[in-house]
Amino acid sequence: MDTTQILIQAFGPFISAYWWLIPLLFLLAFLKTPFMKGILGEFMVNLAAKFFLDKKIYTLFKNVTLPTEDGTTQIDHVIVSRYGVFVIETKNMKGWIFGSAQQKTWTQKIYRHTTKFQNPLHQNYKHIQTLQLALALDPDKLFSLVVFVGDSEFKTPMPDNVVYLGGYIRFIKSKIQPILSVSEVLAICDKIASGRLKPSIATHREHVKHVKTIVEEKQRQIDENTCPKCGRPMVLRTARNGDNQGQQFWGCTGYPKCRTIRQII
Repeated sequence: MDTTQILIQAFGPFISAYWWLIPLLFLLAFLKTPFMKGILGEFMVNLAAKFFLDKKIYTLFKNVTLPTEDGTTQIDHVIVSRYGVFVIETKNMKGWIFGSAQQKTWTQKIYRHTTKFQNPLHQNYKHIQTLQLALALDPDKLFSLVVFVGDSEFKTPMPDNVVYLGGYIRFIKSKIQPILSVSEVLAICDKIASGRLKPSIATHREHVKHVKTIVEEKQRQIDENTCPKCGRPMVLRTARNGDNQGQQFWGCTGYPKCRTIRQII
């Protein structure tokens, strides 16, 4: 009897009795992927809007993909009302969150594991700009809102427009002064509906491809401006003497401990 037959005899009854554990484990693993976490986070925001925002006053648009000069930008949610246009970026994260309005990157800390991610306010700024241009609206009629769902906790003071799920409805309802007419609201909704790319898997795939290209380009720029020897940033310097006097080159910021240079091509 070979090893395979022995394993079948040993584990066969267990597999027959608990076969349902295998697809369950695959399902649990799938639910933890970034894609599904994003879907679940957006679903929770949608659900809160459905139950706590009057549809006669607020119109919700989900997954709005708009064309831009260099590709596309995708907005999680846009809520249109007489009290303004709310542009919402959703983050489904856990752990401690550190950040401020000015920082380029924020920090997520889960026990000893630390991860950097783009400041979602900066991320949403491009959404605001694209939508403002598409709708021909004044900046003061659009509101940026970042909503964190999941088991996360802010460990630094956050701006008023960065909230947990429970605070996002309160933020929207805190705007009680009408700044748009009924006709303007209808026109804005029509422009979003007609100007957005058709929601589909293909549209999402193309947007993800565009984002991946941007990330790879930024990483390439980082690699080019990083010292290959010590990993410190490299800065542009000018030779003061020698045969190359007056010429510029990239020099390591770790000088004089690290004297790595790279010529400008």
